[in-house]
Amino acid sequence: MIDILAVFISFFAVIDPIGTIPVFIAVTDQYDKKTKRRIALLATIVSAGILIFFLVVGELLLKALSIPLPAFQISGGIVLFLFALTMIFGDSKIDGEIKMLEDDHRDTAIFPLAVPSIASPGAMLAAVLLTKNTVFTVWEQVQTALVMLSVLLVAYILMLLAGGVNRLIGSSGARVISRVMGLILSAIATTNILAGLSEYFNVVPV
Repeated sequence: MIDILAVFISFFAVIDPIGTIPVFIAVTDQYDKKTKRRIALLATIVSAGILIFFLVVGELLLKALSIPLPAFQISGGIVLFLFALTMIFGDSKIDGEIKMLEDDHRDTAIFPLAVPSIASPGAMLAAVLLTKNTVFTVWEQVQTALVMLSVLLVAYILMLLAGGVNRLIGSSGARVISRVMGLILSAIATTNILAGLSEYFNVVPV
């Protein structure tokens, strides 16, 4: 049985549904309500497909490339940590991703909403690291997938409620929350690095 709360928090941090709200508002400003709902749904479906792909075959790809999972876990943790630093100190999702606007609503749903806003590089790495075949059973991996999909459902609901949520927390509030998520993500990344080092050198973690 997985730690559902820990997995949920991990995916919530890397997917960052709250930080996606201002991005969604910015890129859908010119569309009517019906089109906005279509964009939110398509972005969620595409994101789910991408993350499930990494969840199912990510580790198999590593084996095909002869990359040991601890090495990927360490490098993934480093990437996650750098990604977290950009959330804390650099451009937030609001500042960085609203620059990637597309005219067609289907293109908008895929880029920048699905990738890199929802199915972020951090989320792809988390999908692989949280479903290691040597650590988790098939049922536990299914549980992780369900928790991940629940976070995507939260993101979808928040996009549908984006107008009201944005008025409630404002752009400044979304920036603060995004940076808090970055701090949490940095701790998760450090844990992954330490776990990868421990596994690679066969050291029992403290």
